[in-house]
Amino acid sequence: MAASSVSDSATFQQATLPNGLRIAAEIVPAAYTAAFGYFVRSGARDETDLESGLSHFLEHMVFKGTARRTAAEVNRELDELGGQSNAYTSEEQTVYYGTVLPKYQHRKVELLTDLMRPTLLDADFQTERMVILEEIAKYEDQPPFGAFERSMESRYGLSGLGRRVLGTTESIEAMTPELMRAYFEQRYQPSNMVLAASGNVDFDALVQQATELTADWPTLPVPSKLLYPAPERSPGPLEPLSTKPVDNALAYVVRHANAPNALSDDRIAMRLLSTILGDDGSSRLFWELIDTGRAEAAATWTQEFLDSGLMFLYLSCAPEDVDSNLRLIDEVLERVRRDGVEKDELERAIRKTTAAAIMQSERPGSRLFSVGANWLTRNEYVGLDEIIARYEAVSVDSIQQLIQNYSMETITEVRS
Repeated sequence: MAASSVSDSATFQQATLPNGLRIAAEIVPAAYTAAFGYFVRSGARDETDLESGLSHFLEHMVFKGTARRTAAEVNRELDELGGQSNAYTSEEQTVYYGTVLPKYQHRKVELLTDLMRPTLLDADFQTERMVILEEIAKYEDQPPFGAFERSMESRYGLSGLGRRVLGTTESIEAMTPELMRAYFEQRYQPSNMVLAASGNVDFDALVQQATELTADWPTLPVPSKLLYPAPERSPGPLEPLSTKPVDNALAYVVRHANAPNALSDDRIAMRLLSTILGDDGSSRLFWELIDTGRAEAAATWTQEFLDSGLMFLYLSCAPEDVDSNLRLIDEVLERVRRDGVEKDELERAIRKTTAAAIMQSERPGSRLFSVGANWLTRNEYVGLDEIIARYEAVSVDSIQQLIQNYSMETITEVRS
């Protein structure tokens, strides 16, 4: 059954196929392009210890070929269709997407759908294992030297949200093709996926094509509960953790404070507060640390998960300036806790955030991620008008209440 609603020039339509696959599309007939993507609720937090890094590994393997296409044919067809295509894996989802001219809708959807049923051959597995291991080694050699991963491990432990998306050298070396196939069969079920679209999309054709192409997909039950729910508190002592010593001109610090999760209405106000505190320009930390030359980088941002949320603080500066800069940051946060925010700086944050949303809405390839992620996470469509209205509804008083609910006290810290 399908339903629709309209916001400005964009029309939203959605349908659920008999096999459970959900389709969500923001349709803009005047757009010059169309974007499509499969959003799979499968990420690092869904993995057991033996499966650590498997979601990301599987993302690589999807492009190694299907029953209908070799890896070379997949790459050649991606080139022929033009536009942009890629994939990514996070803690909670894996996404395969592409943007094309509207006339290539049928071919693009057919290719993406075919990729959702990869062959997962042993030979390809062994080859791609080496690619993943090189990726892990390369990442560990780049600053800030795993500080973000260490900070997540410190907050959530070594499982669930604390599990590294790439996995570890040990877990990837020990992984087997059989384990990957079993994980794929469990997580890549139609009821655990959303086919999202945005731009100049023929929705009726999309639904009909998806119905035909996925008719023989298996429909096994998918676990409804989180494998590792986020702990309310960090599992270990909240002492600063240090990553491996390195000879580098800059030091790096990653801190966390508690923030609303992806299902909380407070997440909108927290995003604005984070912009006020540590946006890359005209924020409190910018004027205190960047404009004065005290630090190379000083920023805050939020990350929202199904059952937990964090406000990140990232500092990069000369090693001898770390402690003094952290004291300045603590003073900035204390002033906000004590005095709240000013009306004019909140209005500036709202204008900046809504302007970014408007600019994003001009590109179907950008809007796709909002449409797909919202439908996968909350079964919710949020059009541009509603996005703007939600941000504009945030007041100085609601920010003050937010600060009282989330003290912004540091709960974890990692230095590198």
